[in-house]
Amino acid sequence: MRLVTFDPFRTLGIPGVKYIKPELYRDHLAEIRAADWLLFPEYWQVNALIYAHRRRIFPSPAAYHLGHDKVQMTRALEARWPQHLPATMIRPATRRDAEEILERLGLPLVAKEVRSSEGRGVRLIGDEAEWYDYCAGRSVLYAQEYLPIDRDLRVVVIGRDVVASYWRLQPEGGFLNNVAAGGTLSFEAAPAAAVRLVERIARALRIDHAGFDVAIVGGRPYVLEFNRLFGNAGLREQGIRPAELIHRYLLARSPRKPRRPRAA
Repeated sequence: MRLVTFDPFRTLGIPGVKYIKPELYRDHLAEIRAADWLLFPEYWQVNALIYAHRRRIFPSPAAYHLGHDKVQMTRALEARWPQHLPATMIRPATRRDAEEILERLGLPLVAKEVRSSEGRGVRLIGDEAEWYDYCAGRSVLYAQEYLPIDRDLRVVVIGRDVVASYWRLQPEGGFLNNVAAGGTLSFEAAPAAAVRLVERIARALRIDHAGFDVAIVGGRPYVLEFNRLFGNAGLREQGIRPAELIHRYLLARSPRKPRRPRAA
């Protein structure tokens, strides 16, 4: 199996991987065309690699295209699993739309940047003045109902399966559960319904590498979002090696016979 990676750190431990710097990939087109898989390209490379060069990438195109933008992610989730999505409104940042969001979601509400991770760009809004100040100068408003939780569940998918789950607990006096924002980890058993839901969603959307964030309210799992790239601290503490799982998944999906590189 011939592998090219654009991220040497996330593929550390996978045997026989050739590293190419993303910005130099056009200088290595022969190796690109000969590879069975291209691993962890930058987002700006994806369309050229899968459409122009017809290469297979990991994570999947869906993991990139849906995971890159919370608007696209939310549209996909609400299309099939609206009962497992917090009430969410995506509107242009006009005064009228800002008022409608307040009327429908109430306060407090959670505002999110369309493209962010590790809790960056997530803000708990507590009063009207703060909300209208937040809306000023923006083009798109992404707002969700506030869920009364002090933890969420991180469910990790690699390949076709959920490979790990763990709780992320809010720091005292905090709002975010992310480890990068001061959250701590707990490895108490995850509700089976949440794990099954994430596995169904990931398989349906063809997401093969993501960390899903799930809230549990009244026994029901709510998917907050998923991230194509996620921290590995929770996996390490459970003795899970992502590189081994990725390699096994790619090997199972690779051609058994040698394949001739495609012509330019």
